[in-house]
Amino acid sequence: MVGLAGPGRRGALALGLATVLVACTSTAKSADGNGVRTDSEPLERRFVALGPLSGAHWLGVVLGTPDSRVPGPTDVRVVGFARLRAGAVASIVGATRRGFRSAKPDQLPSTLVQFMPKKARWVRSESFDRQVTGETYSGMFYFDPGADWVYFDTVNPSVASGAGT
Repeated sequence: MVGLAGPGRRGALALGLATVLVACTSTAKSADGNGVRTDSEPLERRFVALGPLSGAHWLGVVLGTPDSRVPGPTDVRVVGFARLRAGAVASIVGATRRGFRSAKPDQLPSTLVQFMPKKARWVRSESFDRQVTGETYSGMFYFDPGADWVYFDTVNPSVASGAGT
């Protein structure tokens, strides 16, 4: 008699990534014709350390080749801008031992260029990146302390435990 086995690690990973894909690339009312989304709730569930967000403009982009014949997990790039509550960036950047340094975001999708804050002075900390991602996915977070903006560029950001799905 053959026993039924669970989905295994690969199946669980594929299911998790499919959930991210649906959550980050659905055709919600909050997306414009270019797929730019303005809802902040999916971001807040993934980037809890940032606190409440507003003014969001972001994309959920499926990575890889669409004509691939190899089945498997799909990676999703979640990239964009959002504003933190007043003073939040100064609090994050001012924390000791994080080593924030001047840095400029690169590889900005062309559909987001119009939403980049003008005159932003970006800083970034690899230590803070690791804190937010929990080292379970890749991600970079750039902050503009003068205007409380964050630019995030992540791949497969997971929902923080306790943040719901």
